[in-house]
Amino acid sequence: MSLPLTHASVLRIALPIVLSNVSEPLIGVVNTAVMGRLPGPHYIGGVAVGALIFAFLFWGFGFLRLSTGGLSAQATGAGDRAALVTLLLRSLVLAVGIGLALIAAGPWLGHFSVTLVGGSDAVQGEALTYFQWRIWAAPAALTNFAIMGWFIGQGKSTIAFIVQLFLNLTNMALSLFLVLGLGFATAGVGFAVVTAEYAAMALGLVLALRHMLRLGATPRWPVVFQRQEFLKLVAANGDIMIRTLCLVFAFGWFVSRGANQGDLIIAANAVVLNLFEVSAYMIDGFAYAAEALVGQAIGAKARARYRRAVWLTSLWAGVLGLICAAIIVVAGPQLIALMTLDETVRSVAAPFLLWAALATVLGTACFQFDGIFTGAMATKDMRNMMVVSLAIYLAAWWWLEGAYGNHGLWAALNIFFVARGLTFAGRMGPLEARAFHNA
Repeated sequence: MSLPLTHASVLRIALPIVLSNVSEPLIGVVNTAVMGRLPGPHYIGGVAVGALIFAFLFWGFGFLRLSTGGLSAQATGAGDRAALVTLLLRSLVLAVGIGLALIAAGPWLGHFSVTLVGGSDAVQGEALTYFQWRIWAAPAALTNFAIMGWFIGQGKSTIAFIVQLFLNLTNMALSLFLVLGLGFATAGVGFAVVTAEYAAMALGLVLALRHMLRLGATPRWPVVFQRQEFLKLVAANGDIMIRTLCLVFAFGWFVSRGANQGDLIIAANAVVLNLFEVSAYMIDGFAYAAEALVGQAIGAKARARYRRAVWLTSLWAGVLGLICAAIIVVAGPQLIALMTLDETVRSVAAPFLLWAALATVLGTACFQFDGIFTGAMATKDMRNMMVVSLAIYLAAWWWLEGAYGNHGLWAALNIFFVARGLTFAGRMGPLEARAFHNA
């Protein structure tokens, strides 16, 4: 913590995360491109619906990444190695338990969630196939959340980069081989995810064990399994769970409303949304850097360092957001052509590129605030501001989609980002006052 916080130190944390993060949505791009080689838009639509359902299921427990990251950063800033080890072990136990519960509920969850999202019979059939395979990845996926958060909170972004990149490259390679090579279609995409998640979990656990040995802190198993501490962890993360479910619901609503407009619209939205998601995941690298640096500054009670962390990470996020938006506008048609051979889907998707570019710019502030508030563990603010923003989004959708169709749906999504940015900005002052009230 004695080293000065500079542009170079921010980039050292953020760039590995940017590089690893960009491979995450590229899975969606590759899967879309693979499905786009098969006859009919229902393959793209089915995988899009299936991926949405798992975004909702898994990121509903995203507190395993977010809270582990925030608490890890604060423990690092305070120099508490024993707390770091205990945090990881407790998070891993929780991740595996939740993952096994999701598998047990899988037969019911699959039919319920696919029916809830909707779409044509063909789209729903492919989505259910995808679900029935991918649900087996639940324990590994949630374990990977905990491991990634633990490393990122400590500023060990290179290790997080290795695990995430290994997961995503394995996933993409298997999808290409199983679908285009062996002809397994949607089932091949689902099996690829499962295999990649467990392979990455094994790698992450090995790297985490090595790092724990370097820390030199002995696991305190009675403390790890204290019932009161587990309940406290779950209660504290209830706010983050509500926040995350609201966020995933917003995107789920977007996909669902597109599905109600037909297979062409859901396929077109999936293609364009992939471009936004690639940008969002890249920009999120600086939000992760903000999470680590803000949490460490708060743990060390260093107000000046906190302010500089907020400024530098936000500056670089803004620059990257503008670059990504420009690429979507200029190269969007060519990128769409890479993802689907269907000329009709291409022509339907092209008019919505400007909306995706705008969402990239407006979303940058939201991503940064997420990182700042996670590092500060300001979970009630995260929950409350997201609930308010979701209400504004749904009100905007109710008016705009009826008047302007799919353009209105995209406009409502952008209004959602504006609402998130403004509501979070209004809480920055109180957040700093709470974090440093004794400093």
